Amino acid sequence: MCGRFTLTLDPVELRQAFGIGEMPEEWIPRFNIAPSQPVAVVTDSKTRVVDFMRWGLVPSWAKDISIGNKLINARGETVTEKPSFRNAFARRRCLILADGFYEWHKENKKGPSIPYFFHMKDRSPFAFAGLWEFWQSPEGDGLKTCTIITTEANECVTPVHDRMPVILKPDTGWKWLDGGPVEELTKMLRPFPAEEMAAYTVSRMVNDPGKDSPALIRPQTEWGSEVF
Repeated sequence: MCGRFTLTLDPVELRQAFGIGEMPEEWIPRFNIAPSQPVAVVTDSKTRVVDFMRWGLVPSWAKDISIGNKLINARGETVTEKPSFRNAFARRRCLILADGFYEWHKENKKGPSIPYFFHMKDRSPFAFAGLWEFWQSPEGDGLKTCTIITTEANECVTPVHDRMPVILKPDTGWKWLDGGPVEELTKMLRPFPAEEMAAYTVSRMVNDPGKDSPALIRPQTEWGSEVF
């Protein structure tokens, strides 16, 4: 599961690093992006325009948006089959921009869950493979929502969690948006190379979705600053 992530670069850095296009004016660095909050999404590989969508997929047939709370992730192994995701997989794939994500590990039943921050070794940004939908309320209000696709964990993430988000760099990311045979698209839903990633323990302040500051991604000495 992927339940929190970061996007801390400023617009100029992100545009240069990822080759994206127009970006929202209300851009601010985010250190603790949580479900139901706005996330930066790209849906078109040609314009590469960045839009904000609500994190938590709400299918077009849903009666209300509460279902989105349960659909923040989609398992890559079944994404082409599940009614909530299969239409979006065929027609509405997206890239969800990020530069890190959090996972939690409980050392023992009595101890606290320890948060870890995962990132690229070179600190470069990346994208999660995602799906998006357009939902319309009974009153006629429109809402764009999205979900992050997950896969089995690589050797970097496995000590903490058995699942991880599907990570795409620009070269594969634009192919994900362009589409192709189902077999080719599903091949992209695999663990990212572990040797390109790193992780360390961080403060439990990240447990609070109301907190959002650079302090959240500082190595935490309370847990021994475990790094791998």
